Amino acid sequence: MRIGIYNPYFDGFGGGERYTLTLASHWAKKHDVFLFWDDDSVRGIAQKRFNIDLSRVKTTQNFFRSKNVFKKASLSKKYDLIFFLSDGSIPTSFAKRNILHFQVPFERIQVNPLKLRVYQAIICNSNFTKHNLDPRLGRSSIVIYPPVDITQFHPGKKENIVLSVGRFTSYFQAKKQEILIEAWKKANMKNWKLFLVGGLLPSDQAYFEKLTKLASGLSIHFLPNISFDQLVELYGKASIYWHAAGYGEQDPKLAEHFGITTVEAMASECIPIVYNGGGLTEIVEDGKNGYLWSTQEELIEKTKNVLMNQTMRRQAIEKAKDFDVQAFCDAFDEVLKNLFRTT
Repeated sequence: MRIGIYNPYFDGFGGGERYTLTLASHWAKKHDVFLFWDDDSVRGIAQKRFNIDLSRVKTTQNFFRSKNVFKKASLSKKYDLIFFLSDGSIPTSFAKRNILHFQVPFERIQVNPLKLRVYQAIICNSNFTKHNLDPRLGRSSIVIYPPVDITQFHPGKKENIVLSVGRFTSYFQAKKQEILIEAWKKANMKNWKLFLVGGLLPSDQAYFEKLTKLASGLSIHFLPNISFDQLVELYGKASIYWHAAGYGEQDPKLAEHFGITTVEAMASECIPIVYNGGGLTEIVEDGKNGYLWSTQEELIEKTKNVLMNQTMRRQAIEKAKDFDVQAFCDAFDEVLKNLFRTT
């Protein structure tokens, strides 16, 4: 089967890119899979960043950037299936089957009934996204949680480290690192260190520099664009995981729509203390496998109360198994089977 995968953000190397590339890697074991991207170097960078085998995956011309409808029609017809990660729009496709995927519950979606009809399945990354999205589309979507290969994450010798992982950006994927820096300053946790880790694009350099100035003089370490192996090692050492995406926001698209890094931390027996909103509440059960917080004061209080809770560490690693990459692959294989059941 010839399968195409479209993601307008492949070079952002965030959670949505891990999602689509994991799917590409899996389906490429049995099918011919192509990424619609004009620069083939993205595969090598992504393979190193995410530790995903993309050796069987190919890149091809991203003809969806063209305004030529006839070109899109003639080229998309060559595919048995095209998987689209939406940026809020609904692309035109003439493939035999089409899947539309949403990582973000966009407030406004350019819903064209004729375009939407060609999509046999709509996928969301969490129930939070589904709940906000279905009424806008007038369709019922399927929830398939993002993949986390928990076999790659292991607890190491724990140190006095609080870790937060998320892209350094002030755009709608913002992880609110400035809120964590403020909380760290108030917490005054002697003999502890806060590590802020994440992808950094040149376009976000000004935001990154703003964060480093806010953290001046504090025991805070910034690690942009580190390798996957370095990240795994840091997860293993960290005792606590912080996450603040969605704090102070009312717009659903500004929340954390799932929280892959939270699952990775839990798989490493790192206790999560995450903001009480968005898809994070589908991962963390407050007081059982981690904590949810709503104010900076609550974040600080729960952090100081959880330092030696070994029972919670075991609950965290058990919960992480619910989001294993195999469950992700099996769910998409079932979707694929259903789409072509009658052909």
